[in-house]
Amino acid sequence: MVPARTAAISEVHGKADEGAAPRAPNALPWLVLSGLVIWLDAVTKGLALEHLRLGEPVAVIDGLLNWTLVYNPGAAFSFLSDASGWQRWFFAALAVGMSALLTVWLARTDRRDWRQAAPFALVIGGALGNLVDRLVHGHVIDFIDTYWGTAHWPAFNIADSAIVIGAIGIALVGFLPKGRDS
Repeated sequence: MVPARTAAISEVHGKADEGAAPRAPNALPWLVLSGLVIWLDAVTKGLALEHLRLGEPVAVIDGLLNWTLVYNPGAAFSFLSDASGWQRWFFAALAVGMSALLTVWLARTDRRDWRQAAPFALVIGGALGNLVDRLVHGHVIDFIDTYWGTAHWPAFNIADSAIVIGAIGIALVGFLPKGRDS
């Protein structure tokens, strides 16, 4: 038999060639982290809807942090929030597309490569957390309001935090040299 064909048959039957390196398991189990982000985001948004009034700040750390319920029909920094409604479906499609792409990348990533897998999973969880809001409410629910004096950062939520942390992680992985022990 031809060696390549023998290897293919062995792989199909679950037997690894003696000379071939075993394929590492993929990073799809990291989607559990995505699920945790979606769950935590939904729980905290539910609490915000239940206990906060729209636009009325509740001081948590005076001079630094409030809980303030706001609705954002746009994206980060209220980008396109004043559009006529098409942005809801645009950002929903973008969330689905990015999550699908990152899931494919997770499937191609070694499970032990947490430096790459964890950021992918965080972005997926954050994107899908906000997608749930867009589909259910027609806007994203934000409630974390940070500020210094009179300067306020735009309100955000757990999903937004996961997206930002994940994006920073993806960027760092791209810039930092890969270590021997992932």
